[in-house]
Amino acid sequence: MKHFLRHGLFVFFIVVGSALVSQAAQAQSAGSADALNAQFKAMTARLDRNPFQRKLVLESKEGSNQLSGDIYAVVDHPFGEVGNAFKLPGTWCSVLMLHLNTKYCAVTGAATAPMLAVSIGRKFDQPVADASRVDFRYQVKSASAGYLDVELDAPSGPMSTRDYRILLEATPIGGGQTFIHLGYSYGYGTAARLAMQAYLGTLGSDKVGFTTTGKDSAGAPDYIGGVRGVVERNTMRYYLAIDAWLDAPAPQQLDKRLMAWFDATEQYARQLHEMSRDDYLSMKQSEFRRLATSP
Repeated sequence: MKHFLRHGLFVFFIVVGSALVSQAAQAQSAGSADALNAQFKAMTARLDRNPFQRKLVLESKEGSNQLSGDIYAVVDHPFGEVGNAFKLPGTWCSVLMLHLNTKYCAVTGAATAPMLAVSIGRKFDQPVADASRVDFRYQVKSASAGYLDVELDAPSGPMSTRDYRILLEATPIGGGQTFIHLGYSYGYGTAARLAMQAYLGTLGSDKVGFTTTGKDSAGAPDYIGGVRGVVERNTMRYYLAIDAWLDAPAPQQLDKRLMAWFDATEQYARQLHEMSRDDYLSMKQSEFRRLATSP
């Protein structure tokens, strides 16, 4: 059981956190600026009043053999910056690499049909060969002066996971700001379901997400746990990675970007704290050096 927890389900849960798009997002993402602007207007009150201390709405959903999550947020960057950056597959690798568990990311394939080769591992510096690889097909479905729709998908992952979908939508809302929608969905089979149950009964038993389910006896918030907690934590980590990248996009700003991501996650330490700042910076600097020297 210990070997299984450390290698099998651990990799599964990390990979789950690496995909980003919900079924609801897929339905909306028949994709238009009008639909995304309508979503922004409908969420105005929730964006202005929430526990995150930023304009952000986080949602998650658990269905039959499927999990999904969405973040809707306002970023303080003009749409031109966001759209021009995130229609490039290389930007995604720079963002994904900020996450604790992303060990490697490279753009592969032909320029007309790019892929992202992503290796996911544990929360320490480990050889890429020991990580689990998922290959995402990359598509820019729409890129105009007022709307961006980028999707990635992978038909399968480890331990009977399948049908990964990644989505980022963006549209300008004025004042030099952009409204974005980030989401994910994936399906899973029997092996993955058993892995989830084992993880949530042991290593992940004290982990929580962001959705409140009530209050405890002391009046403090009770947060959702289980698989939705897993989904919510990783959704937030990737949103914060996008935000940190937008604030420091240049290659020479890597250290600033790493520090910004870590400091942002510590604002939600109950959900996201995993290691010290020094340990995170040392691990990521090593991984980025390895990435720079990889063929």
